[in-house]
Amino acid sequence: METLQEFLLNKNYTKVKLHLTKTNHFEIKATINGVKGLFILDTGASSSCVGFEAIETFKLDAKESLIKAAGAGAVDMDTKVAKINKIKIGKWRTNKIALVLFNLTHVNTALKNHNSQPVDGIIGADILKKAKAVIDYEKKYLYLKLQNLNK
Repeated sequence: METLQEFLLNKNYTKVKLHLTKTNHFEIKATINGVKGLFILDTGASSSCVGFEAIETFKLDAKESLIKAAGAGAVDMDTKVAKINKIKIGKWRTNKIALVLFNLTHVNTALKNHNSQPVDGIIGADILKKAKAVIDYEKKYLYLKLQNLNK
């Protein structure tokens, strides 16, 4: 019988190793606009996010936003948006991802309190859906469907 890995790799998926933190979150490395960062993989986050402090680091063109963010115990947080960004996760890439920018201090404080590394942001459902993602929780891999960038 074919394994999940064999099946997905035969369907033009690429696999990326996930790291399980002490807080029971999966961390993943990704590159935004050519700059590497560390992110939490969060299937419950509707949008992928980056902290305000990383605007310059990731070369983001941040614009004001009327949208308020909520999550991880914080509500009604001010946001900005950066509309067109290049993102690369493993061999998967896209040139048109909008990122929500907000204060990630509460997230990173919680991570540090559990002796985990702070993160640059969150990879959310928007990217996971776009990449037709499959998560293998047992083997700790994320599979992303490779695509033609001209689409």
